[in-house]
Amino acid sequence: MDAAALAALEHANWIDYVAASVSLGPKGLLVRDRGIVTALGHVPMRFYNQILVEEPHAVAEAIGDAVACGRERRDQFVVSLRDGFDDRFAPQMAELGLVPSEDAVTSAMTLHPIGDAAPSTDLDPGFEIRRVTDETGLEDHRRTVTAGFGAHPSVAEAMIGIGLLGRPECAVYVGYLNGLPVTAGLGWRTGRTIGVYNIATIPTARRHGFGAVMTARVVADGKAAGCDVGALQASSMGRPIYQRMGFRMALRYFGYVEPLNAA
Repeated sequence: MDAAALAALEHANWIDYVAASVSLGPKGLLVRDRGIVTALGHVPMRFYNQILVEEPHAVAEAIGDAVACGRERRDQFVVSLRDGFDDRFAPQMAELGLVPSEDAVTSAMTLHPIGDAAPSTDLDPGFEIRRVTDETGLEDHRRTVTAGFGAHPSVAEAMIGIGLLGRPECAVYVGYLNGLPVTAGLGWRTGRTIGVYNIATIPTARRHGFGAVMTARVVADGKAAGCDVGALQASSMGRPIYQRMGFRMALRYFGYVEPLNAA
């Protein structure tokens, strides 16, 4: 499979996951209009306040309407454009008064085919990964993601609701060390793609390999469900780890935000 095809699968998976999360939130807004997706979670985290190009026939006017909607709601939204795919919309960002943000540049990575290799399991014997099946486990996931990302608790409360557990394409996980939640992960399936999200480890448990093992578990379960492509968005901290696992760069997203939110 060529790079463009892998990039397209990653993009479709991300849109599907964000759209579902936002639509399940109490104040979420999801609009698909003229090839543009507006997914606004009304929470203080850019990842869940996205304006994205979904279709090749997308029109500039739809982006303008989406930006106006974000401004009306006062969401900390970001217009995420794919480098090499959405370049024709880049000049419009300045016209709309948006500026590029280094903090909103995202590296998307893919793994194909999904193999059987996994990171070392030479971990603390007290570590185990459990798939979430109830509200108690979901709350452990929320707390771990909040601590791992340093996010406001309202983000996890709104975006990681009990409704996710009823979605057959979704799998939520928590990694426990001696019974205490230390790492989290979430898998989202779209066709042949397993998207890896919410890989977060609390600060005091980092550098022990828990995040890598969690990623491997999400991908392995995706493979068992019939997926042959893994996809994720990597931070600078996580990128070397994912590269060692076989993930490769698929594309970059450049984010454009309001000037006051650029820092």
